[in-house]
Amino acid sequence: MGSASISVDEFQALEQKVLQTVELIKREREARAAAEAETAAVKTELAARKEELESRGQEIVALRQELAASGDANAEVKTLQREREAVRLRVEKMLASIDEIV
Repeated sequence: MGSASISVDEFQALEQKVLQTVELIKREREARAAAEAETAAVKTELAARKEELESRGQEIVALRQELAASGDANAEVKTLQREREAVRLRVEKMLASIDEIV
């Protein structure tokens, strides 16, 4: 039977590779933890921005409704102004007619 002997140099080389692998795994875990923390922070910020956008969207809807209502009010004001002008003209004609009679 053959003996499986490892020289000291081979053992040290293997030990060095194991240590490098352990360090590589440590760095990968640290990088993963940092990435997960950053992802969580981004998700939190995204949720806050989403709420802000929803709030602003509601504000926009409310402002559009106000604008539409004010547009209706403006149309009503213009109609009333035309009616007032028509009444004023009729009153002037009536006063002129009264002046002619008197």
